[in-house]
Amino acid sequence: MQRIMRLLKSFIVWICFIPVAILNGGLREYVLVKFIGEETALPVSGILLSVFIFLVTWLILPRLVKGCGMKGCLAIGVCWALLTAAFESAAGITGGSTITEILAAYNPSTGNLWVLVLATTLLSPVLLKMFKQI
Repeated sequence: MQRIMRLLKSFIVWICFIPVAILNGGLREYVLVKFIGEETALPVSGILLSVFIFLVTWLILPRLVKGCGMKGCLAIGVCWALLTAAFESAAGITGGSTITEILAAYNPSTGNLWVLVLATTLLSPVLLKMFKQI
């Protein structure tokens, strides 16, 4: 029961990623593209979102989830990564993107660092555990 409660509490942290990602997208489209161009803005935005996700995790997760072991932190990260991929895919499909367009985001050679964002989402709880923050 305690494990389920940890996962449910960690869901609150994951929910915080959504407005952060939306604001990051706005920053990319309305500021970064204007100053550094679309080709550079896309990877910079991926790096920024990864940093923001780690910061949100670092600021909130230890306050909500106590006594989590390494396996528990990995479970949280896996749940977050799956939720993120599902949410991004659903949002893309709802917005009219094709499956091919959605999958293209997973190719870092296009400049899209979505894979880095997912890796950060997956590993942030584990990194906090390694540094004894949880």
